[in-house]
Amino acid sequence: MSKGLVVWFTGLSGAGKSTMASALQAELVGRGRHVELLDGDEVRTHLSKGLGFSKEDRDTNIRRIGYVARLVARSGGVAITAAISPYRDVREEVRAQVPDFVEVYMRCPIETLTERDTKGLYRKALAGEIANFTGVSDPYEEPLHPEVVCDTALETQDQSLAKIVQALEHLGHMPRRVIDSRLPDGDELSALRAEAHTLPRLDVGQRELSDLFMLATGGLAPLDSFMGAEDYESVISSGRLAGGRPFTIPIVLRAAAAPSADRIALFIGDQPVGVIDVTSAFRTDPEAEAIGVYGTNDDAHPGVRVLKDSGQWAIAGRVVALAHATSGFPDYDLTPAQVRAVKAERKWKTMVGFQTRNPVHRAHEYLQKVALETIDGLLLHPLVGETKSDDIPASVRMSCYEELLRGYFPPERVLLATNPAWMRYAGPKEAVFHAIVRRNYGCTHFIVGRDHAGVGSYYDTYAAHRIFDEYEPGELGIEILRFEHTFYCTACGGMASSRTCPHPAAEHKTLSGTAVRKLLADGEDLPPEFTRPEVANVLREAAKEEATA
Repeated sequence: MSKGLVVWFTGLSGAGKSTMASALQAELVGRGRHVELLDGDEVRTHLSKGLGFSKEDRDTNIRRIGYVARLVARSGGVAITAAISPYRDVREEVRAQVPDFVEVYMRCPIETLTERDTKGLYRKALAGEIANFTGVSDPYEEPLHPEVVCDTALETQDQSLAKIVQALEHLGHMPRRVIDSRLPDGDELSALRAEAHTLPRLDVGQRELSDLFMLATGGLAPLDSFMGAEDYESVISSGRLAGGRPFTIPIVLRAAAAPSADRIALFIGDQPVGVIDVTSAFRTDPEAEAIGVYGTNDDAHPGVRVLKDSGQWAIAGRVVALAHATSGFPDYDLTPAQVRAVKAERKWKTMVGFQTRNPVHRAHEYLQKVALETIDGLLLHPLVGETKSDDIPASVRMSCYEELLRGYFPPERVLLATNPAWMRYAGPKEAVFHAIVRRNYGCTHFIVGRDHAGVGSYYDTYAAHRIFDEYEPGELGIEILRFEHTFYCTACGGMASSRTCPHPAAEHKTLSGTAVRKLLADGEDLPPEFTRPEVANVLREAAKEEATA
């Protein structure tokens, strides 16, 4: 469950509280949050009917609004209030009762409010024709230390909204959104590519391109830079950034030596793929990192092997991406901002993410459809960055996803998009990492199986479930759906899980990856209990092509 929050708008009548509260509500809903808007006028009609405008009645009205807002926040929602709330002491009283409270002061001078007032209420109040009018004949006590101040006589609505959103991100109440701001195009891209050829050069590979592209598009928020030493050490030791935000995988630019310049270009072959403004460089600790992230320092572990084969210096700094991480399926290479836009267009309030590096088989399909019974949309989000050499190629996997979605899912309920990350095989730590990434793509929920991101026997069964108990409810900003082992049961006559099936293991039809590869190599059919025939056909044809290549 997401962590609850109260955003309390205060200010004089006509300052723009209701307008800005509605705009913030739309922004938060677009990011997958449940929001309740408590507007002052509506509250007066329904919750506080009969109250007058004495200080006692005004305070009672604010306490009632505060009580309802607190209930919304306690259930994981965001309560946005838009009431004048003129008295400082009762506002502070409400603040003290809410763990996460953000006060937004909509500041506007009386002169501007009078000009805006089409009903002429300010003029009448200034002429003494209206009693108890806040700001004129009744006091308004400005906040002393609000989290946000919007000067609505000077700022546009978009500027004020951006200021509020930036404050909520800075305070950790919502993940930082980077909307492709470091994916230049046109003349800017041409100029940066030309500059890259004049800068000191660092040769990198597809893994580094994946990381810098995800940093540039906001896929790794709250990170927007390659990590410095403090964050690196904190992630390894505690699964958190130095400031306390959850993050479990070090995102570092590794090199064989410290850089000699404060701005360097990253190249793959002759192509510049990024520019980094260097802020620091430090030596990494591969042994500590292997234990802290992978839970082992065994060279046979694919993630550990990559780690130990990499340079032991790390370069920290902010990046600009000069190339896209691509899958070969450009229609599906959507950035986080593009995925969120599709979600908003389809009016999905909730979206569940599914991580896979393999073709979707019947057990996966079962989990996804169970989730779709209660969630608006599914983001089928296969990882297409670098994986182990014996994993099925991304191009084959994408063809399998297309076949499955074409025949077995309602198209309006599913979005297929690629995840450019590369696979670490870090088990529980990578499960948390995958959840954070999907949150940044707009997911409100994320499916985690019994051996998420595991490889071999390095991780205990369901360790990827237990790790989420280390984080407070709502702390990750995404709800985890923990699923048990699923299979086809011949006695049940369909898909089931260890939670729902009473029959012995002999009735359960499952296939290991090794068994699947052997059947394909031998040209045999995959059983329909394991995968759909259309998917099996794609895999079989790919295996034939590989055998004759």
